[in-house]
Amino acid sequence: MMNYRVIDKETYYRKGVYRHFSEDCKCSVSMTARVDVTALKAYSEKTGTKFYLNFLYLLCRVMNARDDYKMGYLWESDTLICYDVIHPTQYVFHEDTETCTPVYTEYHEEYPVFYKNARRDIERAKQTREYGLDMEHHPNWFDASCIPWLSYDAMNIELPDGYLFFAPIVNWGKYREENGRLMMPVSVRLNHAVADGYLVANVFRLLQREMALFCQGCQGCQG
Repeated sequence: MMNYRVIDKETYYRKGVYRHFSEDCKCSVSMTARVDVTALKAYSEKTGTKFYLNFLYLLCRVMNARDDYKMGYLWESDTLICYDVIHPTQYVFHEDTETCTPVYTEYHEEYPVFYKNARRDIERAKQTREYGLDMEHHPNWFDASCIPWLSYDAMNIELPDGYLFFAPIVNWGKYREENGRLMMPVSVRLNHAVADGYLVANVFRLLQREMALFCQGCQGCQG
């Protein structure tokens, strides 16, 4: 179920910034940085779980940790809203056709529940070649896309009407070893009307914190 509350623009704590970047300078803000996934990789191997799904779960925790990342915009009524929860739109890549299928997975705070459901959704998506993107009926879903073929240094996503698009877009690539640590590129795109450099950078800080907490107690996982 999709629930949200309407934000009063006159009392919104980012009132001035929102007005500027939704009227004068309509734009998004994006950033790419490398995060240390050494402990998460070790945890995944020791527990026999999939690194990809573990990272996806932690990413969902981060994106639901602050209202700033759950903002939405109803352009028909010029209404700023905040969703109670946002869910990930992940993707399944088909090697034979070199195409992908969007997968709508509901976020659940309980890790075992999310992990089980995400695996189920992926297996179902493997049976189809339909692109099946349905944003109209999934307004509180954010794009969470892995690019496992490259450990890239920067990424930028252009949207022709991006000032109307408030959902986060998060991509991550292939991790690589740097000075004995596994470092993975992560790119975060947010609408500048509701987020600035601090809030984008904070995604990476929260990711590192959530990974550390998640792997806590796993012997040998901290490297």
